[in-house]
Amino acid sequence: MAGTRFLPDDAATAALGAELAATLSSGDLVLLEGDLGAGKTALARAIIRALAGDPDLEVPSPTFALIQPYRAGGLNVLHADLYRLGDPREIDELGLLDDAQAIVLVEWAERAPELAERATLVVTLAIPPGGAGRQVTIERR
Repeated sequence: MAGTRFLPDDAATAALGAELAATLSSGDLVLLEGDLGAGKTALARAIIRALAGDPDLEVPSPTFALIQPYRAGGLNVLHADLYRLGDPREIDELGLLDDAQAIVLVEWAERAPELAERATLVVTLAIPPGGAGRQVTIERR
């Protein structure tokens, strides 16, 4: 799965999350990129809910915790938000990549550039002029 598409609403974001979840497997590292408010957390939430098979699963933003762990579909899933990361070297202290079998979703990964070389999927969300919907670019590595 690669390419660009337009997401007109939350339902389209949830559908994309389910579609992406179906392509993920143990050990995948997914980078979610985009400006503040672009929908990174909403997409991560949709992916995690799809992996867990629970559309009502509580999936809070990990902005303050930095990492939220989940057990979904027999796999460990880590959802990280590096927005508050002070120094890229702190990534090692977080243990984000300690479980080689986990699916890891990372928001604000540009704060830890070394993650880019390990990523298996990069999803970039952009707010189009006018602010309605989202433009999404998906790159499989």
